[in-house]
Amino acid sequence: MTGRQPLAARALLAASALAAVLALAACDPEGTDGGDAASPALSPAASAPKSSPAASKSSPAAPPSTGAAPSSSRPVYPGGKHTLTEARTAGGLARATGDAQLSDVPVDPGEMREGMTLVEANYLPKAGSSGRSVLFAGVDNVPEDPSRRREHLWRGLIDYAHGEGSTGDPGGSAQYPAGPLGGNLECFPLGSDTLCGWVDNSTAGVALFPGTAPADAAEQFVLMRADLEH
Repeated sequence: MTGRQPLAARALLAASALAAVLALAACDPEGTDGGDAASPALSPAASAPKSSPAASKSSPAAPPSTGAAPSSSRPVYPGGKHTLTEARTAGGLARATGDAQLSDVPVDPGEMREGMTLVEANYLPKAGSSGRSVLFAGVDNVPEDPSRRREHLWRGLIDYAHGEGSTGDPGGSAQYPAGPLGGNLECFPLGSDTLCGWVDNSTAGVALFPGTAPADAAEQFVLMRADLEH
C-alpha cells in the first residue's frame, strides 16, 4: 500500500494543475498570450457590418422598405409561379402605339436567361391626367430572389424617370395590398411622380406613374397587373 501512495499523490497533483489551467482559460477566452491568430474573437463593435457609401445622385439607391427585413432565404408567396405578357390594355390603359411606343429598352432588366420573358411598354394615361405615359418593366421566371431583381429594375427606372422630367430623390416606400395575385407591392414618391413595384414567386415588375400620388398609383398598378401577369 505504501508503494502506491506517491503515485496516487502525483496523479492528484496533476489533476489539480490541469483544473487550474482550464479555469484560467475559461476566465480569458480571447487569450492574453495571443490566442489563435487565424480566428480571433471579435467585440460586438468589430463584428458589426459597415455601412456602404451613399449612392450618387445619377443612380440613387432604391428607397428603404417599411416592410420586414429580407431574410437570407428566398421568400415563398402563395399562388405558385406566374408569367408576364405585353397586354394591349392593362388596367384600362391602352398600350402605346406608333410614335408613342417604346423604340428600345429604356430600363436594364438585368441578366436574362433562357425561359425568361421581358416586358417593357408604355401605357397611355387616362384623359385629364399627366400627358406622360406610364412605363412598365417586368421579368418572369426570375432565378434569384425576385425582390433583388425588383431593386435592380427600380434603380434603372429612377434613372429613366430623371431623364424624362422627374425631379428629386426617392422617398421612403410603403406597402399596399397586392391584389388577387398576392406577393408584395410597394410604392414610393419621386417628386410629384410615383414608382411602384411588385414581386411574387417568379416575377418582378415596376412602373413609373407620372403626376400620381402613391396610393392612387398602387391602386392602378394592381389593376394593370391583372392584365400583365397570368
